[in-house]
Amino acid sequence: MSRLKAWLNARFPASRLWSEHLSHYYAPKNFNVLYFFGSLALLVLFNQLVTGIWLAMSYTPTAAGAFASIEYIMRDVDYGWLIRYLHSTGASAVFIVVYLHMFRSLLYGSYQKPRELVWVFGMLLYLLLMAEAFMGYLLPWGQMSYWGAQVIIALFGAIPVVGEDLAQWIRGDYLISGITLNRFFALHVIALPLLLVGLVVLHILALHEVGSNNPLGVDIRKSLDETGRPLDGIPFHPYYTVKDLMGVAVFLFIFCSVVFFFPEGGGYFLERSNFEIADPLKTPEHIAPVWYFTPFYAMLRAVPDKLAGIMIMGAAVAVLFVVPWLDRSPVKSMRFKGWMSRLALLLFCMAFVALGVLGVLPPTSERIFLSRLATVLYFGYFVFMPFYTRVERVGLVPERVVR
Repeated sequence: MSRLKAWLNARFPASRLWSEHLSHYYAPKNFNVLYFFGSLALLVLFNQLVTGIWLAMSYTPTAAGAFASIEYIMRDVDYGWLIRYLHSTGASAVFIVVYLHMFRSLLYGSYQKPRELVWVFGMLLYLLLMAEAFMGYLLPWGQMSYWGAQVIIALFGAIPVVGEDLAQWIRGDYLISGITLNRFFALHVIALPLLLVGLVVLHILALHEVGSNNPLGVDIRKSLDETGRPLDGIPFHPYYTVKDLMGVAVFLFIFCSVVFFFPEGGGYFLERSNFEIADPLKTPEHIAPVWYFTPFYAMLRAVPDKLAGIMIMGAAVAVLFVVPWLDRSPVKSMRFKGWMSRLALLLFCMAFVALGVLGVLPPTSERIFLSRLATVLYFGYFVFMPFYTRVERVGLVPERVVR
């Protein structure tokens, strides 16, 4: 084994990669339960890649055969129902984990200097995940898949000058057809997964270059022992790999419980309309995207002008990229920020959840008003961030990590 290891290290930096990113990568010793979601994001992404490959082996990316191939997978392929539910429920699990991972970053200021690039890579991952989910949403070729894609792609037609041509280019046809389905299938199973894996690698490399943040926002690399190791850090392996395994076990218990007993999520993970084959001549009574897109869909519906709604929806994602430069606070963690930052984050989270709920429900005048109010609160969090983070009183951050 030692000779094999020496042969491998002479040709590939296996030992150096293991040392730099696991056994000799020192992480703060005060991680809490919210730090599980970084490793869980890798787990759910791996689940999507593996189950997606297995599904692609039996899937037919044509308008005539797509829906039937899904039924074939569910009924005739050995454990096909399980693979399909692991993938469909896994899509919701990805966004649950990612949203909680983003919340932890906002809570502890993990986007602040010197981790701006880590945050930007994370936001690019989030944007790609939304594109990946949207492409995959059409593939079952059910009623909601077809009409949901029809509505979203039609939004591009509102862009001045190039809108109609852009929508036609995305569809590959004058309307959603088998060409669109085949195009989305290629992007969903080849192009976007490659980009996702590459961005995950860049995200982790950028994180390990500057070091992990912690609930106190203390830079552990400022306090070193005589060998240059952080006094308040511990090796990621074996300490946090073992701890993450416990988090993985708890997560898998919950995830598998949903897969086996509640795979459709009451119509939120798999819509009831999607169990009917796509019919261009029959519009569903209420068209709404899957739940992880509904906050942005509610913003779109809250604006009466179609083009303005698209701009608001795009700005809601784009503004996330500039958060590191909006936050002017001298401290990172919410533990030491003032009451204004705490109230702003609370209102932001409440607004985001409210938009998610309102986006699922059929529109009424009262719900449109609430959507507008929640949209104002959503953007208010970012617009006023440079002001309230600069003027509020903050606490004194300790020099060392304290329990």
